[in-house]
Amino acid sequence: MRVVEINKRPTSLTMAHVKPHTQLANQKTDLDKNDRPAADKDARWKSIVKRDRKADGAFFYSVKTTGVYCRPSCAARLAKPENVQYHATCEDAEREGFRPCKRCKPDQASLTDQHAATIARVCKLIEVSDAVPSLEELAAEAGLSVYHFHRLFKSNTGLTPREYADAHRSKRMRDELGRASTVTEAIFEAGFNSSGRFYEKTDAVLGMTPSAFRKGGENLDIRFAIGKCSLGLIMVAQTDKGICAIFISDDRAEMHSELQRRFPKANLIGDDKGFKQVVEQVVAFVEAPALGLNLPLDVRGTAFQQRVWQALRKIPAGTTVSYSDIANMIGAPKAVRAVGTACGANHIAVAIPCHRVLRTDGDLGGYRWGLERKRKLLDREASK
Repeated sequence: MRVVEINKRPTSLTMAHVKPHTQLANQKTDLDKNDRPAADKDARWKSIVKRDRKADGAFFYSVKTTGVYCRPSCAARLAKPENVQYHATCEDAEREGFRPCKRCKPDQASLTDQHAATIARVCKLIEVSDAVPSLEELAAEAGLSVYHFHRLFKSNTGLTPREYADAHRSKRMRDELGRASTVTEAIFEAGFNSSGRFYEKTDAVLGMTPSAFRKGGENLDIRFAIGKCSLGLIMVAQTDKGICAIFISDDRAEMHSELQRRFPKANLIGDDKGFKQVVEQVVAFVEAPALGLNLPLDVRGTAFQQRVWQALRKIPAGTTVSYSDIANMIGAPKAVRAVGTACGANHIAVAIPCHRVLRTDGDLGGYRWGLERKRKLLDREASK
């Protein structure tokens, strides 16, 4: 009997069979990458991918396949870059036939702007109210839950609603003490419900008794002396609680005038031989900040300024941070400009190291005692 063998078709392809096809596919992918349009390399596209809220308002983008235009931060499904067009304004997008996205509503105020307007309205309410509204009342005014409102308020102002109210009343108190006929009248005009509640905070609010504040620091003893350091002349002033000022300048009279402006009727005591030792200690610290300053500081400011200054003192010598970093450190990421203002209000040079704060792009930014001194301080700290 004759047996006929039948060749069976292989059930699987060997690598020899597939390799040419795989290579062709890989070559096609490489061609696609090389021929791909530059749309996905555009900085605006990167903002869209990141859904960056900071880019909102800078431009808008439309999607050819859907016929809508959006903000860069829109949470809608990401389009293909080759289907995206960019527009300077909503009007530009609509002229080309695109309609606003129903999700991000680019033709309306952004959520960030809406929140800012809401917080501004609540701040005004706090300022005009005789008594501080409760957190629940403020949240209701904002149309938000208590938790969301509290978080949003702090993010926008850098303060809690209570801290904002206290800071505003403190400012009113300082103003009223200069106008009212009595301290008691000033206390109630400033919005404090009782003199007892005010006196609990008087030291933090004024840095002295109310009567002394009204008299420009009358009967307050402030010892001071001027020395020399590598940055120029340096004035150190101290109350009985600690150092209240460190000024750096090339003008002796200017520093003396600045101290007098701060405490117009205080007893300014100069040429104290014992105090010169304190000045020498401060000068040594300025020349070598890494050694630290083992002297108490008499620092007073608003609640927000206090938080900024405390954060500054945590920055080690030889390290720099941005204003945004400080804002994040104090839990107020949107209060970058307010952080810069607080740095500018610092009157204790080097000991509260605002010179270690730079702009986000690495630029020196500002410095109360001159940018050249800021540069010298940073260079000196970086080399040690």
